[in-house]
Amino acid sequence: MPVRRRTSDPVLVSAHRCGAGEDRHLENTRPALDRALSLDVDFVEFDVQRCADDTFVLFHDDEVEVDGRRTPLSDLTVARLEQLVGPLLRYEDVLGALAGRRRAHIDLKFTSPSAAYVEPAGTHEVRAARRAVEVLGPENLVVTTLEDASVRAVRDWADAEGLDLLVGLSLGRSVKGLPVVRQVRTRWSELRPHLRLSGSRANLVVAKHTLARLGVAAYARRRGLPLLVWTVDTERSLRYWMRPGRAWLVTSNRPEVALRTRERAAARMRP
Repeated sequence: MPVRRRTSDPVLVSAHRCGAGEDRHLENTRPALDRALSLDVDFVEFDVQRCADDTFVLFHDDEVEVDGRRTPLSDLTVARLEQLVGPLLRYEDVLGALAGRRRAHIDLKFTSPSAAYVEPAGTHEVRAARRAVEVLGPENLVVTTLEDASVRAVRDWADAEGLDLLVGLSLGRSVKGLPVVRQVRTRWSELRPHLRLSGSRANLVVAKHTLARLGVAAYARRRGLPLLVWTVDTERSLRYWMRPGRAWLVTSNRPEVALRTRERAAARMRP
């Protein structure tokens, strides 16, 4: 395992969506990234999408409106997408900006066609992970995704390369709009995550803060797996999760508050 921490170690802080804070217009942008780099955060989190021309860009949603209908980003070239939404940060540029300065929390928002999983090294997810490893080194990044197959592909590739790379299956996806039966099944699979985590071979447990409190954190402790909790913004929740031993890494839209909370928690533990 690449992470071995004591329960007395401080909880690490990740700046959500490049450090945009509560301004959604700044998420995954260069101004947000510059702000995150000015803070003493441990990680910078950002969302990665793949365009039709195989360009990786920072963008959260996997669809945009084109001529009145929702269109997947994977059907649009980056030039066309920028015509619709404005300038985008390229994945390569963000990796370069982080190199030697901060660790990367890479949240992959795309998936490869199922046929690609016959050969894990050929997936788009692995291509993104490989490039991050080349630029940052495996010790300076984590890869997360909502998709079990994507986690498995990156983990299999990393193992084949002999890399200690943390790859997490994110629990807590939105179920809005899904049939009730599927909503129940999804939430149940997240509250009892053993089958999904073992099947995907995730070596990092990633959970929405509400799910983490409902047993996922306890599961991670029992299994000796590092826990990444997202997205913790209120001062009350930050006081809870920034206490040493509660988590390995916390992602927040208010990283400066998380850092202050961590310092206060550390001060209380000093003799």
